[in-house]
Amino acid sequence: MAAQTVQDIMTTDVVRLQVDTLLVDAARMMREQDIGDVVVVDNDRLVGVVTDRDIVVRAVAEGLAPDSTTLGSVCSRDLVTVRPEDSTTDVARLMRDRAVRRVLACDDRGLVGIVSIGDLAVDADPASVLGGISGAAPNN
Repeated sequence: MAAQTVQDIMTTDVVRLQVDTLLVDAARMMREQDIGDVVVVDNDRLVGVVTDRDIVVRAVAEGLAPDSTTLGSVCSRDLVTVRPEDSTTDVARLMRDRAVRRVLACDDRGLVGIVSIGDLAVDADPASVLGGISGAAPNN
């Protein structure tokens, strides 16, 4: 049976990096943790999200040096957030309507998790093509 709420499927061990972290360090962290995104913070305040694709498209492809460019200069700052008790159906609609692939789960204490489109796919139908791809072991 598919999960009913965000807290059932969210990833809780979210990697947070400071806004002044260099892209090269973020990329190394992504490689080491086998993840595709990091949450950008300024101390404890949420600032944005950076994906591996952001590093390539917003920085490297624009000629910015990964060893001198900070996360703060390339992160997506228009954050889409949900609450842990929100339904996965509502989250899927929100992701569709806002055209985003991940949302941050926040409660009264702050960031508590992240949900990706892959998390929703694995939960809704692990046998689907996207569910199968998202649920597969990494091939690195």
